[in-house]
Amino acid sequence: MKSIFILLMAAAVCMTACTKKSSSIATPVTNTPIPANDVLDSTNAVLRFEGSFKSGPWGTVTGIARVYESNGKWQLRLTNFSTSSGPDLKVYLSKERQPLNFIKLGNLKSFSGSQSYSIATVPDFTQYRYALIHCEQFNHLFGSAELMMP
Repeated sequence: MKSIFILLMAAAVCMTACTKKSSSIATPVTNTPIPANDVLDSTNAVLRFEGSFKSGPWGTVTGIARVYESNGKWQLRLTNFSTSSGPDLKVYLSKERQPLNFIKLGNLKSFSGSQSYSIATVPDFTQYRYALIHCEQFNHLFGSAELMMP
């Protein structure tokens, strides 16, 4: 009986962990500052691609995704960004809206505010056309931005 109760509780947690909330954006847990070496030098930065986030089936995401290049270094910058909370949110560049072929840029740094992610190997942006906010633990898409030339 005890093991059935534990199984039922685990199933309930899995089913509700990344559910879309009908209320507005969640308050961020922390407002993580961006390290100085994680921000592009704005005088040398060239905007290469950008797109507006659209909410996915499991979350609410707003803001702009921009890909900059500066002195041979590439970064994805999220501005005016906000997302609903989730347990294991990651930032991806992906060939599709649902990540099957993707490059993981790292853990989401904050549920809101501007933040930057280094792109270690520059992908072919004619194929990697989406920036994604994705719950890796439960494979739930929170939001996507289609990256296009400005």
